[in-house]
Amino acid sequence: MKKQKMFLRMITASLFRRRSRMLVALLAIAIGATILSGLVTIYYDVPRQMGAQMRNYGANMLFLPASNDDPVTMEDIKEGISKIKKDELIGFTPYRYETVRINEQPIMLAGTDIEATKLTSPYWHIEGEYPTDSTQMLMGKEIAQILDAKTGDSFTVTYSKEVTDLSKEQTDEQAKNADSTLSLSVSGILETGGNEEKYIYTDMSVLNELTGELGGIDLAELSVNTSAEGLKDYLSKTASDKIAPKLVKKVASSEASVLTKLQALVFLVTSVVLALTMVCVATTMTAVVTERRKEIGLRKALGAPNSSIILEFMGEGLLLGGFGGLLGSAMGYAFARYVSMNVFNSSIDFKILLVPVTMAVSVLVTALACILPVRSATDVDPAIVLKGE
Repeated sequence: MKKQKMFLRMITASLFRRRSRMLVALLAIAIGATILSGLVTIYYDVPRQMGAQMRNYGANMLFLPASNDDPVTMEDIKEGISKIKKDELIGFTPYRYETVRINEQPIMLAGTDIEATKLTSPYWHIEGEYPTDSTQMLMGKEIAQILDAKTGDSFTVTYSKEVTDLSKEQTDEQAKNADSTLSLSVSGILETGGNEEKYIYTDMSVLNELTGELGGIDLAELSVNTSAEGLKDYLSKTASDKIAPKLVKKVASSEASVLTKLQALVFLVTSVVLALTMVCVATTMTAVVTERRKEIGLRKALGAPNSSIILEFMGEGLLLGGFGGLLGSAMGYAFARYVSMNVFNSSIDFKILLVPVTMAVSVLVTALACILPVRSATDVDPAIVLKGE
């Protein structure tokens, strides 16, 4: 125990005697540890934050009917959704499509859950407002241009029912009476720059009233906040004889691509910073060895083995590495929090397990940096040094 205390006192005294040089080495190690801790913290939290940001670009998963002959009901959709973790499901929106007529022009009407579209399609830009009751509809910009429609205009929407039970002798007037109509006003004009502008949208209950039947669900959009691997796992879990799940590749692949590039960037930057840290520590320790050549020569002349010299210099380096890693862990969290708040506008959790990892990497980098300086210390020839050469 006394030897250990003496050894610790010896290396700490040596560090304090050369505090200006050692402070440079300590700062270099702390900066390297800061970058390591900060980037790793950001990297592990970025998938969650990026997933939340990517959800602004729309749904990343679809539920489609497994068979054209077997319609999908809301119960089937909910059964598939039940296999997705609640904390990962941002929202889901069912769609049912039917062809209707406005001013005798065929137009596709999408019955949906208007409130749910705000979660799965937050990128929708509405000139006006979303429909708030069963007398309103949302009109795509392209349809609005065709009909020369503006917010507040009212239109008669006609749905032609299948009249298979009519005989050839029945008149066209009788067939016309089989149509159903609703008067709907335009609450808002939808602008997305995509295919959504080619539809009009109402609540599902409005479409059911117009058609006189519940009908099946043609499509359900899901926004799931999980990794690319998690999405692929849900593909197999939610598949059934009624539902054929599918990924929106444009969104899912973009997210995976960004994360892959981010991983490469984190690895590259961390490697460069740690290499520069190693160079700085090695340079500092080499200068220290040069300053202490006479001391080393005298100790070797008095019979000190190389192992004691190696142990002393490595002890100094490893002590610096430990303190630098501890300091860098705290600074790294501050750095990661700053980046997260300014880039993603979201807080970030402190990962306590990253502290020992950062300290261990800092100690390892310092140990590697000390190899050449320590080697030069053991090569000191007492006879030459003590003669002043």
